[in-house]
Amino acid sequence: MAKTISTNEAPQAIGPYVQGKIVGNLLFASGQIALDPASGELVGTTIEEQTKQVMDNVAGLLKAAGTDFDHVVKATCFLADISEFAKFNAVYADAFGQEFPARSAVGVAGLPKGALVEVEVIAEV
Repeated sequence: MAKTISTNEAPQAIGPYVQGKIVGNLLFASGQIALDPASGELVGTTIEEQTKQVMDNVAGLLKAAGTDFDHVVKATCFLADISEFAKFNAVYADAFGQEFPARSAVGVAGLPKGALVEVEVIAEV
């Protein structure tokens, strides 16, 4: 049976989806863009600023599920401009420390609200 995750430490869903679902011992977290959890407004104008907010949002979801970045097993990253990949990586890596998950990163034509980056994760709980 799936358990829905809901927290004020990450933005509320802006569409017909939930913040995350726990199934068995895995959290499937919905993709996070750089929305401020309190205001719902997009934060930052650079890839670095937006990635920091995205990773803060992911941290909020992980915390609500009782887990953390050390237990993320897979991340999928979407960048509106793949040429910003190195800048994205620098901020992304800081969130994880030394233990990285499996990952896919792709350039996309656009993201909700004009965001520059979106990250979704699967983590052990």
